[in-house]
Amino acid sequence: MIWEIIYVFLAIGIIFNLLASIGLIRFPDVYTRLHAGTKCTTFGSIFICLASIVYGLWKWYIGYASMIIISIHSFFALIAILLTNPTGAHAIARAAHKSGVKPKKAIVDDLEGKNEHV
Repeated sequence: MIWEIIYVFLAIGIIFNLLASIGLIRFPDVYTRLHAGTKCTTFGSIFICLASIVYGLWKWYIGYASMIIISIHSFFALIAILLTNPTGAHAIARAAHKSGVKPKKAIVDDLEGKNEHV
């Protein structure tokens, strides 16, 4: 039963990371690429970390005490990904907008003309 849970988590993680890769190639501008690159990789990485946490906890439970390190490191990696990925994407998008990169096919740009004082 544990292997099935791990395989499902890994499959979900791989699928979302693959979708992020396709989005980086297919989307037209920096904003939509950031959207694909951060949301999908964050979600995919969460599931890959969950798979390694479950694996480490399972091995620890059956007697391999040193395998708890995998779960602890994966948990901290998960926290780091959750904190840095959206923050980095926001910083990149803000820098792109400040440098004059316009979103393609945008109907409404709420930040238009607000760059002077920000």
